[in-house]
Amino acid sequence: MAQTMMELIKRRRSVRTFSGRPSAQDMRKLQEYVGDISSPFGISVEFRILDAEKYGLKSPVIAGTDLYLAAKCRNEENCGLSVGWCFEEACLRALSLNIGTVMLGGTMNRDAFEKAMDLCDDEVMPVVSPLGYIAEKMSLRESLMRKGTGADQRKPFEELFFADSFDHALKRENAGIFADALEALRLAPSAVNHQPWRAVICPEGVHFFLVRSMKEGRIDLQKTDLGIALCHFDLVMKEQGYHGTFRFSDSGLKLPQKTEYTVSYYPV
Repeated sequence: MAQTMMELIKRRRSVRTFSGRPSAQDMRKLQEYVGDISSPFGISVEFRILDAEKYGLKSPVIAGTDLYLAAKCRNEENCGLSVGWCFEEACLRALSLNIGTVMLGGTMNRDAFEKAMDLCDDEVMPVVSPLGYIAEKMSLRESLMRKGTGADQRKPFEELFFADSFDHALKRENAGIFADALEALRLAPSAVNHQPWRAVICPEGVHFFLVRSMKEGRIDLQKTDLGIALCHFDLVMKEQGYHGTFRFSDSGLKLPQKTEYTVSYYPV
């Protein structure tokens, strides 16, 4: 029975312990899925499926599979949004085939992955993920990692979302057509579970922001995190029949410290 996007989002978790690589049939389906994925931010993302043995790829936190999904794109403004969006949709499509994933940004031999991706000087590869069937039992290392980052916890709805300004917390029951999509956004994974996204609902639409807790480097992992979350938001909006547009504009709102405007969503 096909699962809804909301059901997949609720099921999705970062998997580090696997029971083997996916079947050839499931991999063909996944390749078809990722071939059709794009973000609304105008930056093309290229996916490749990589054999660990062939390219000498490894991660100390992964057990039980030797197959990886990687993505790269040109290093342009907001490329992190596109990679995060596209990679998260790929992870959800993989889960629909019962294939587990986890986005890795640092715990891997990055040089080997970038070489396998033929990464050029003007390209970035923010994240990769193993691909495999989910093991029945987590390894001790995975259990400890999840406990250490509070991976199963999320900030309350009212701490992340606001009405008209950052002075007024938003309750889910008052979020109107955006309630389920914002809840899906709230459930998104993020680096070290920082959950850096914030959103303000205004009469014209929804404005999205980042709360900076990491320095922005060549690879902006927090924009990648926001891209992941926006993917959740848009997939659920579309599933409920709403097809809005994302635009970069000035929200005109007074911002708290370390908070920066990123993008806005306008329902149509």
